[in-house]
Amino acid sequence: MNLDLKNKNALVCGSTQGIGKAVAIELAKLGANVVLVARNEDSLKTAKAELLNNGSQLHSYLCADFTNPSGLKQLVNAFLSRSGPVHILINNTGGPPSGPIANAKIDEFLQAFNNHLICNHVLVQCCIEGMKNSGYGRIVNIISTSVKAPLPNLGVSNTIRAAVANWSKTLANELGVFGITVNNVLPGATSTQRLKTIIETKAQKQNDSTELISKEMISEIPMKRFAEANEVANAVAFLASPAASYITGINLPVDGGRTPNL
Repeated sequence: MNLDLKNKNALVCGSTQGIGKAVAIELAKLGANVVLVARNEDSLKTAKAELLNNGSQLHSYLCADFTNPSGLKQLVNAFLSRSGPVHILINNTGGPPSGPIANAKIDEFLQAFNNHLICNHVLVQCCIEGMKNSGYGRIVNIISTSVKAPLPNLGVSNTIRAAVANWSKTLANELGVFGITVNNVLPGATSTQRLKTIIETKAQKQNDSTELISKEMISEIPMKRFAEANEVANAVAFLASPAASYITGINLPVDGGRTPNL
């Protein structure tokens, strides 16, 4: 099975922590040149130093603000003009705040739509010609199992994630003729700061301990544990590899079996 990503350039969003960072580490292990993308430059420098380098790999980073799509477009296009095409694009952005959908403010939907779908689209438009011209393209969107079954108390996230999934499927249908694949990885409950925040918020609202909330969540997972970030990253890395050349337009849950439907 060909998992070799030597001479491939991968742009990984949200890559200073959690799943995004784990993805960057795995892609570097497979030989890719990794471009880390996040807001905090100090965190980017730290994450870059942790990437495996076989001596010929050129890792770099972009300090980007996803609340400013036009600025993001200028930043990425300037980088591409200097460094050449991106072959692998990993779209990954932290989810919006939790809460019931009936209480959500209009601005919460607009901000989440902007941060997730619009910025994903900007990055695809920046990278797509390079993928076509180089003959290699992989777009992987890290979303959520909520695109298959909405999750309680994540009203804004459920709504926007579903929009991203349908955007992705449409894109896969259009880009397949060029050999460019577009897939979604759907993490379940994963041991990250995001999950910790969700658990703490729920515990506070219910006046329960975080330990009790964690146990309740784990009880719903057939494998009876949370995922580790690298387990999600392994699925992303496979879809980014040559071995996944005929897989496109799918939603792949990595959730320990928690999602109730196929």
